[in-house]
Amino acid sequence: MLALLENFFIQFGYVAVFFVLVLCGFGVPIPEDITLVAGGVISGLHYTNVHIMAIVGFGGVMVGDGIMFLLGKFYGERILRFKPVARLMPPKRYAQVRQKFDRYGNRVLFVARFLPGLRSPIFLTAGMSGKISFWQWLMMDGFAALISVPVWVYLGNYGAENKDWLMQQVHRFQHGLYIVLILGAVAFARYWWKRRQALLARKMALLEKRRQRRLARQAKASETQQ
Repeated sequence: MLALLENFFIQFGYVAVFFVLVLCGFGVPIPEDITLVAGGVISGLHYTNVHIMAIVGFGGVMVGDGIMFLLGKFYGERILRFKPVARLMPPKRYAQVRQKFDRYGNRVLFVARFLPGLRSPIFLTAGMSGKISFWQWLMMDGFAALISVPVWVYLGNYGAENKDWLMQQVHRFQHGLYIVLILGAVAFARYWWKRRQALLARKMALLEKRRQRRLARQAKASETQQ
């Protein structure tokens, strides 16, 4: 895949990189990470400028993601009747993504950038939910893209002359990223559980105080009647 994308990008430059990244945003099965690395590779081979490539890469992923978000926002659940979308997000996957939004909120948008295969369904569902504004989506996804896009582009630029080393580093980055995400999910789940327990304890304490006050009023009323 890397060699194929590299040859294509060498012929058509920035426009080809931008176009492929937009297609990635539509859920086309082309690895976005490898696409960005390939853009960096042709910069390392002096066909393009790496800094411009990083900007083009950022623009491509944001446009692709943004179109999916806006389609969901404008058409709502009606878009699920469209066959390509129905194949991308069958009812079971849609229910799973909705569940993640209900549980984790807007933070899912940030994590989605690092989850191949789930980006498009998550951004589409975010728009369909009606609970997330365009600016909220832009902030979360844009911040994540500012982290991920330069990493892949500059990695490709640095390893352009040694493809074997480059692919080893790509796999290491991917595995390391998954580990970080898993650890982050565990830490968040622990934080969420502790906070939930604290809220429950506070609620129980409040209910107990109300019960004690009610009992005190009842006892006082009984004394008054006697």
